[in-house]
Amino acid sequence: MRIDKYLKVSRLIKRRTVANDVADAGRIEVNGKIVKASYAVKVGDIITIGFGSKPVQVKVVSVTAPTAKDVAREMYEVIEGE
Repeated sequence: MRIDKYLKVSRLIKRRTVANDVADAGRIEVNGKIVKASYAVKVGDIITIGFGSKPVQVKVVSVTAPTAKDVAREMYEVIEGE
C-alpha cells in the first residue's frame, strides 16, 4: 500500500491529498529516510511525520485496509508524539 493511502486509511492524516502534499514536502520519513508519496509501506516500518514542531512516530503493524474506522487505530503503534 502506498504511504499516502496508508496515512489516510489509518486516519493519521484526514485526506489523501494532504498526505500526498506532506510527502512531497519531504516531511515523512520511513526508517530514517525521506520518502515520496508512492513509497510502499511494509509491516515493521517506522514512520515519522513532521507535524509542525512535534513529530509523530509510529510503527506499522498492519497494511490491510480496515472497513470500520474504530479498527483503523490497530494499523499502527504509536512510539512517540500524538
